[in-house]
Amino acid sequence: MTDINCDMGESYGRFRLGNDEAVMPYITSCNIACGFHAGDPLTMERTLLLAKKHGVHAGAHPSFPDLAGFGRRPMKLPPEELRSLLIYQISALKGMAESLGIKIRHVKPHGALYHTVSTDEEAARAFAEAVHAIDPELLVFGPAQMPQGKNKELFNACREKGLHYLHETFADRNYLDDGSLVPRSHPQAILHNPEEIAKRARLMLHEKTVTTLSGKKIPLQTDTLCLHGDHPQAAEIAKALWEWLNRGNRGNR
Repeated sequence: MTDINCDMGESYGRFRLGNDEAVMPYITSCNIACGFHAGDPLTMERTLLLAKKHGVHAGAHPSFPDLAGFGRRPMKLPPEELRSLLIYQISALKGMAESLGIKIRHVKPHGALYHTVSTDEEAARAFAEAVHAIDPELLVFGPAQMPQGKNKELFNACREKGLHYLHETFADRNYLDDGSLVPRSHPQAILHNPEEIAKRARLMLHEKTVTTLSGKKIPLQTDTLCLHGDHPQAAEIAKALWEWLNRGNRGNR
């Protein structure tokens, strides 16, 4: 079964983001915000219970400490500080999950942290060290690798620490020719048509390729396929993709 993951639990206080209840039945893994870019203790707990209800694997989604910027603003932190911030966030979700009889399975960095640990050697090592210190059996979700890509640092750091790395691709985002994501500031960074996204996902899964913004087809390994929970059509996209992948067998995860 193909793994479909989605960022979730990104509401906090009176602020609501995404439609977790509608999306959760159509995914296999959820990445739960740990409070630094979004999320709060009650939201974390509710999201974990929702994942448990639907048999979805739960994972931690740590970020830079950037609640105001939704974790999308880059920060240059000393490696020891970044490691501590990551241990703090992952441990918070892990402890809450265990109190509910749930075991977290993976860790995926969020936003600017995702891009930083993919390209910065020191940050990548801090990330891998934090995950390994908590549980060396945890999976790490990171960007799919290309032969000439520039996003290999997290992959290399995980390999050095003996962590299992899952190559992640994004069905609802456009790519550049070097295998990196088109910046969100670009008007064509995000795809919106559910059928177009499902078709794109089929190519990613069957051919291990993606068509870039320039029209070039490039190789990209896909171990887990991401859909963004804050996408305005997230539920429709998740349902369309799930139905295609399972061909009516929704009960089998």
